[in-house]
Amino acid sequence: MAKQTGEHIIAVNKEAKAEFDIIETYEAGIVLEGSEVKALRNKQTVSFKDSFVRIEGGEAWLYNLYIAPYKHATIKPPDPTRKRKLLLHKREIMRLYGKVQEKGYTIIPLKLYFKNGKVKVEIALARGKKLHDRRQELRERDMMREIQRQIKSGKIKL
Repeated sequence: MAKQTGEHIIAVNKEAKAEFDIIETYEAGIVLEGSEVKALRNKQTVSFKDSFVRIEGGEAWLYNLYIAPYKHATIKPPDPTRKRKLLLHKREIMRLYGKVQEKGYTIIPLKLYFKNGKVKVEIALARGKKLHDRRQELRERDMMREIQRQIKSGKIKL
């Protein structure tokens, strides 16, 4: 079997950009069992709902990432939402740990993808948006959409 090259996106956390301000992103490897990798290659369901990263004992752990069990697994499949270890450099872990100690910061997964045949997770240091920030963002997006509509219809000339 030929080795895969390039990136192939498995799943994207769409809610992350709506609910959080992304400050920094990191690429991390993830420790998975064989049946989990087969499930991902087989395009099984992946859900980021309520998933987050916590740093414990100098190691990064991903919690609540749901990977649907592989239906053809011969052994008992692992818990779909078990905590999974993330593979990061020590200096990245320490930097993230220092930032998370500050008020309002958290680490969330943004996307899961294959890169050169290995499963990777893009994680982000993020700060939660307030409700009024989200409303303001929606208002601005609606205004821009309306302006684009008027330009396209010829009501506004540039």
